[in-house]
Amino acid sequence: MKKNNHYKVRTESKIILIPQGEILPNPNQPRKRFNYDELEGLAQSIRANGILQPLLVRTNENGKYELVAGERRLRAARLVGITKVPCIVNEISESDSAVFAIIENLQRQNLDFFEEAEALATLVSEYRMSQDELCKKLGKAQSTLSNKLRLLKLSEEMRYKISRAGLSERHARALLSLEDEVQRARALSIIIDRHLTVNESETLIEQMLRKNEAPKRQILKGFKDIRIFINTLNNAVDTIRRAGIDADSVKTETDEYVEYIVRIPKLEDRPMASNQ
Repeated sequence: MKKNNHYKVRTESKIILIPQGEILPNPNQPRKRFNYDELEGLAQSIRANGILQPLLVRTNENGKYELVAGERRLRAARLVGITKVPCIVNEISESDSAVFAIIENLQRQNLDFFEEAEALATLVSEYRMSQDELCKKLGKAQSTLSNKLRLLKLSEEMRYKISRAGLSERHARALLSLEDEVQRARALSIIIDRHLTVNESETLIEQMLRKNEAPKRQILKGFKDIRIFINTLNNAVDTIRRAGIDADSVKTETDEYVEYIVRIPKLEDRPMASNQ
């Protein structure tokens, strides 16, 4: 039940002990990944001090207990081996439970920024919350919320690679400057391979954007075949070798470009031939 942008929830005043095996997971839990080290730290605290704050559960349509908030406490209790956990039962609908779980996660422990974006999108799309209402509930500016939701324009594959590489939200937002999916994938590959910082990544993407905006140069008639230029380079390398210089050349080719690298040893440190 909603009133004045706050959820009014009727709860049992007493705390009851519920076997953890009887508590169903929240189907709308926004957190997909849990840090084991953090859970282990929480487990050690529970082992020493017990569960200081009860879990919140609700009774679902089948009369079963379903977790509303306290996923980390429940998982840590399982690590400790606690069979019964203290709970407060809420009379709350499934949709309000989803909102409560998402907001609780956002306020208590930072979600992965993609998990947060997906959770916010769920509140907007499935539970009919306006962005203005959501901003008020979370204490976020409209621009912040919009930037979060824009992250979902990246493909699931790219989101997975970004999270796996440990890149930041600013890395992800920088990639959104590129409209073309192929270019985004190429930029992300370079960022990951070269371990680029946010500033370095933004510079790379700016360079790619400038290249996209540059006018296409007209190919001169008679020079459309790239093999002419490759042969010219090969002849130049042969000329260098005939001069007694041990030049080395490597040519690689992809679908996008031909890369031709010539390595010429430095000669300035070699002793000069004597004229005497």
